[in-house]
Amino acid sequence: MSALLLASTSRYRRDLLQRLGLPFDCARPDVDETPRAGEAPAALAVRLAAAKAAEVAARHPGAWVIGSDQVADLDDLPLGKPGTVDAACAQLAAMSGKTVRFHTAISLTRDGDELAAVDVTAVRFRVLKQDEIARYVAAEQPLDCAGSFKCEGLGISLFEAIDNRDPTALVGLPLIALCGLLRKAGFAVP
Repeated sequence: MSALLLASTSRYRRDLLQRLGLPFDCARPDVDETPRAGEAPAALAVRLAAAKAAEVAARHPGAWVIGSDQVADLDDLPLGKPGTVDAACAQLAAMSGKTVRFHTAISLTRDGDELAAVDVTAVRFRVLKQDEIARYVAAEQPLDCAGSFKCEGLGISLFEAIDNRDPTALVGLPLIALCGLLRKAGFAVP
């Protein structure tokens, strides 16, 4: 069986992939993640997942490479990783009382062949007060997370409801869809 690489240095994606018990390595993709003018959030997630996988696959011929990207979609506008406390607080304030869609795309690529999938998770945020937002951001520092929260941690307290097919998608790597792609590629996934 060919080598398996995760085109990511995200600890969240690495931890999720480890659940499958398959040997893999991680490689940092060198991809510009800037949205294109007018690019829809779903299209951005798909493009970036494919670009990450393709870039790493080009450096590792013969290896299957998993690329993944998640884009938060608030009123058809993409929200990326906040990077700063102020940006995280602003994102959470903008999402307060609204439903936000999270598009999580995956690409499994080897030598130009690609298998792909997208998971969409709808998160309904409860109405958030400024002091709640500030306490949450101070507690979890979700500066590297699309949407400024960690659903696997205290971030779950920000929601009224989550609607999805795969609970791992919101963390950043939809394992149900990925297992299907890996089986198609010939991997023995339990």
